[in-house]
Amino acid sequence: MSSRRFGSQSLARLLGHWQQASSRTPLWRQLADALRLLILDGRLALATRLPGERELAAALEVSRTTISSALAHLREEGYLESRHGSGSRVILPDTRAIPTLSTASAALDLSTAALSAGPEIHQAYAHALAAITQHLTLTGYDQLGLPALREAIAARYSARGLPTQADEVMVVNGAVSGFALVLRMMTGPGDRVVVDHPTYPLAIAAIQGAQCRPVGVSLPEKGWDTDGFAATLAQTAPRLAYLMPDFHNPTGRCMDRDTRQAIADIAAQTRTALVVDETMVDLWFDAPPPPPLASFNPQANVITLGSGGKSFWGGLRLGWIRASSRTIATLTQTRDTLDLGSPVLEQLAARWLFENSDTFLPARRKMLLAHRNRCRELLQTHFPEWKFHEAEGGLSYWIELPGMLATQLAARAETLGINLGTGTRFGLSGAFDRYLRMPFSLNPAQLEEALIRIKPLWLALNNGAPSIKRSLV
Repeated sequence: MSSRRFGSQSLARLLGHWQQASSRTPLWRQLADALRLLILDGRLALATRLPGERELAAALEVSRTTISSALAHLREEGYLESRHGSGSRVILPDTRAIPTLSTASAALDLSTAALSAGPEIHQAYAHALAAITQHLTLTGYDQLGLPALREAIAARYSARGLPTQADEVMVVNGAVSGFALVLRMMTGPGDRVVVDHPTYPLAIAAIQGAQCRPVGVSLPEKGWDTDGFAATLAQTAPRLAYLMPDFHNPTGRCMDRDTRQAIADIAAQTRTALVVDETMVDLWFDAPPPPPLASFNPQANVITLGSGGKSFWGGLRLGWIRASSRTIATLTQTRDTLDLGSPVLEQLAARWLFENSDTFLPARRKMLLAHRNRCRELLQTHFPEWKFHEAEGGLSYWIELPGMLATQLAARAETLGINLGTGTRFGLSGAFDRYLRMPFSLNPAQLEEALIRIKPLWLALNNGAPSIKRSLV
């Protein structure tokens, strides 16, 4: 596996505010914990080569002994390997066991916002197995997807206010896979792609994987900054923009009609393609979201991504692209370089789920609403200093901490076998170290256990943190 060298300044930005001067934990151990968190989060990719000890010590403004001790500790844990003359390279231990202070405590994952499968998934696959017989005499290769499934997806868009035909739909292997396909078709190395800031981490990874440069438009306290969006398009001339208007990940907010109209008009005027990710569209609580953004201005070039991962089950690994028939035809030619289509069995299961979604999605939303409310109660009880807005839908809260403490808290929580989703995963260049994404998709009892276990860590960390003054923007 070829390795890529990571610059010392880039690594310093990713680490963020990892030092806690008042902590009794040695500095080298704090650094080792912060680096391990970057590796487990995937922000330091496998085979990445770290800067030399002297260079890293200068960038982090610590002694070379601190660097040497931290790297030696990670080598002992199996997260780094070193070769003479080539530095340290990121690897993973033979087992992904997370060190815990108590072997009786099971690992709890608060870094992933997703639901387990409901009984409808088993029913869907049972029907799919019965229906697959007629497809076995064919090759199974179909870059567009099964016609019946595409028709079901098209009918779903039409019912939501966006008239759609089956030839305007392509079935893909998840929304991220669809986004990667769009990037391959529409961008080249060095092109700019505008994103909300914060945004979905795998979207950032897909953009960077296509050798493009993500450009963030900061989200205000509520809603979207349409003036900032227009200014960014004018100043950077991006190839496209990636947005999540329906229960945005990680903030949970939903774009209103007026904002959708304004965004669509700006895209049409500037001839900027919009990629709209609707992964969370079915997970609303009080009211369904407005019609799809693509319905607000027919002159705008809007490519819509959908997925069954959140609505149905992540293991389904099936998504779709809704665009003009001309764009779908071009995507079909581009897809030759990636794969030969999506699994037939999963497509048959997805078709059954679409046809029967009215029988189980309401109960799914009701369960999520109860989880959200319980999560809010727990957060207000145990962490009154944490601030957040009510999630209108989706699977998580976006929490603001009173200081840049997210990375430090997450690194300490790892030692208890608890994985936290730090805000830096959702930002560019290490931004949002004052934020956590807290999913309420977990069972409330498990969530409460996790929060109670990290509460002492937070109290120790927050009591030793210097106070900060918040400015009004």
